[in-house]
Amino acid sequence: MHAPYILVLYYSRSGSTEKMAQLIGRGIESSGKYEARIRTVPPVSSNTESTTPKIPEAGAIYCCEEDLQDCSGLALGSPTRFGNMSAALKYFIDNTGALWVSGSLIDKPVAAFTSTNSLHGGQETTLLTMAIPMLHHGMIYCGIPYSEPSLNTTKSGGTPYGASHFSGSEHNLELSPEETDLCIALGKRLAKLSQKLE
Repeated sequence: MHAPYILVLYYSRSGSTEKMAQLIGRGIESSGKYEARIRTVPPVSSNTESTTPKIPEAGAIYCCEEDLQDCSGLALGSPTRFGNMSAALKYFIDNTGALWVSGSLIDKPVAAFTSTNSLHGGQETTLLTMAIPMLHHGMIYCGIPYSEPSLNTTKSGGTPYGASHFSGSEHNLELSPEETDLCIALGKRLAKLSQKLE
């Protein structure tokens, strides 16, 4: 029997979404109730050939179906692709039909996070595109309430729909203090809701 955990599942190209995943994990683990299980997904190839090793050379390991099936809660993260989640994350989610049939994710909380290289580059729509398939799984969406002070003061990322980051056109902007606070706050809230819903 494994210790209870919340899955933080993300895809990242420039590293910003990965940094957010780690901060959300810190928020989750600050509850003292859950481990943050951080996982990623492999990129997809336009010619459908395998382009990556089965085990990543660095960073988080790839997610498997059991990681998702047995989680107490879920945080999904992706860079923005034309106002939508990345193809890599969508491909993974599109292959979770067996979990939908079994109802494994029903009544578990889900949150979303994203990073964009333009300030108005579809952060909120990307968060919502990640929420939609998980609502079909019967999950309960977890946003960020305005009781979080940083949501009222941020000049870059951060929305009531979830955590977000403006990385700049060169992907060189570090997470702001407000963006950092909101990632941690989202992890804490996800842990709190997971405990209430178990």
